[in-house]
Amino acid sequence: MAADVVIIGGGVVGAMCARYLAKTGRSVTLVEQGTMGSLCSKGNCGYVSPSHVLPLAEPGVLFKTLKSMTTPNSPFHIRPRFDLALLGWLTNFARKCNEKDMMAAGTALNAILRSSFDEYKKVIAEDYLDCEWQHEGILFVYRKASEFEAFCKTDDMLAEKFDRPARRIVGDDALIEFEPALKPGNTGAFLYDCDAHLRPDKLMEQMRASLVSQGVTLLEGTKVEEIVTEGSRFKAVKTSQGEIEAGHVVVAAGALSPLFQKALRCKIPVQPGKGLSITMKRPKICPKIPMIFHDHRVAITPFQTGYRIGSTMEFAGYDTTINPQRLSLLTEGAKLYLHDPVGEPEEEPWFGWRPMTYDSVPIIGPAPGVQGAWLATGHSMLGISLATSTGKLISEMINGEKPHIDPQPYAVTRF
Repeated sequence: MAADVVIIGGGVVGAMCARYLAKTGRSVTLVEQGTMGSLCSKGNCGYVSPSHVLPLAEPGVLFKTLKSMTTPNSPFHIRPRFDLALLGWLTNFARKCNEKDMMAAGTALNAILRSSFDEYKKVIAEDYLDCEWQHEGILFVYRKASEFEAFCKTDDMLAEKFDRPARRIVGDDALIEFEPALKPGNTGAFLYDCDAHLRPDKLMEQMRASLVSQGVTLLEGTKVEEIVTEGSRFKAVKTSQGEIEAGHVVVAAGALSPLFQKALRCKIPVQPGKGLSITMKRPKICPKIPMIFHDHRVAITPFQTGYRIGSTMEFAGYDTTINPQRLSLLTEGAKLYLHDPVGEPEEEPWFGWRPMTYDSVPIIGPAPGVQGAWLATGHSMLGISLATSTGKLISEMINGEKPHIDPQPYAVTRF
């Protein structure tokens, strides 16, 4: 078996890498250990959000992070354990909690977020993807006056530095008039109308069919056993279905990407950050647009054909269980804000491992120790948002074309 490019990972990032490479005439084989789009690309909230330019590592966030370690029901939780890789990640995260590094990460994210948003509109139109794309913005709702006022300063900075102004909705009456699904008791909200959303499971279904029609070979239910090198050059990928020789390999395995760092001869500082969601029928009083309830870290997405409550973040390693108490944080948080917070019946509780880098910037580009090996991982909480431009960058670099945005901020050599 042979191909020009082998892609390891069948999530949204791997799918978009395959799509852009196939469009240039490359023969592409995509290898996925499960079914395409079944992991982190399935049950997330589906935001395509250029407003999300700021990293998790912000000034002042370190104390809140440390406090969460001893608070089991915190939306952001670190399960205490001895884990040297996690300890190193947290140490580097702490070092990034300053304004200089925050702005550098924001600049890198702003460029790729803008590009990716524009690319989504092209991809959806060119490939006829019916994925419930809606460009209606995201509403950031604040209950506490102190938190709302603090974010006013952040919003001013987003407008000034990144050209991402929000429409401010101040006071209960104005907020309820704008979104009748909300209960009284909120201070105000910020509407980022630059944002859009889609239904990620439908996107992946559509992408799968589109890739097959473009000649991409999909190997689902196939485990990657080894990345084979010859000297400093990539040679082949050994899988449970045989060996695939290729000129290039792209590791787009999300939170599982660190499993390949020895073969790629570079560190991949990605930690799995578990997110949860519940998908259900639309409630009778359904919100018009997606909302994020900042004080409780709960996100709401009203799809055309359903409704999803999601978010939370837990650093618990590669844990595959769903803790009912943490899952209840979603519905209990939604009940504080919405007249009709849940729909019946609940279709599916879900978890996914977000591939978290400590600077919140993705890893896109060559693996410096192995010629022909490439990384497309570490998209943290922005995998859907950043997937299209990631695929385009990978295709441009493999084909020796001039990148449409500067790839240097995303290089693995920055770590």
